[in-house]
Amino acid sequence: MEALTRRSIQLLKMLYEKGKSASTYTLHTRQSDLARELGISRQALNLHLKRLRDLSFIRTGRGFIDVTEKGLNALGVSSTPAFIFIKVYPPKRSEVYEKIRETIVQKAFRVAGDVDAVLIVERDKLNEVLRRLSAIEGIKDTKSYVTIESIK
Repeated sequence: MEALTRRSIQLLKMLYEKGKSASTYTLHTRQSDLARELGISRQALNLHLKRLRDLSFIRTGRGFIDVTEKGLNALGVSSTPAFIFIKVYPPKRSEVYEKIRETIVQKAFRVAGDVDAVLIVERDKLNEVLRRLSAIEGIKDTKSYVTIESIK
């Protein structure tokens, strides 16, 4: 894989963090806003975007930028994560949710239903996250699911 510049990695990471997950991470923004946030000219931003596009790390179109699976992989982010479903003892919910905020997860959701929280984690960090969760007082049960592939 071709090495990326520090600025290209910075841009790719910003696009990933600001994007919304689908099978890619999509960001709807103006290039002038991105350039201003990175502290570079719009022309310089266009050069970085072109490079990332040519390397298939991103796709661009009118008003959007997608970080592709290849781009996610360059950042060490899996497009096929693991999910952890957590049941919590009701009196401990606040404390448990606060501790979950401190863990290394992609996303964490409080949900209604048979479980109290759903975590999305990198597959290679699943064991570490489960180890940390086991030390949190108030977690009643966890169930883990590892994705095989993205189907949409």
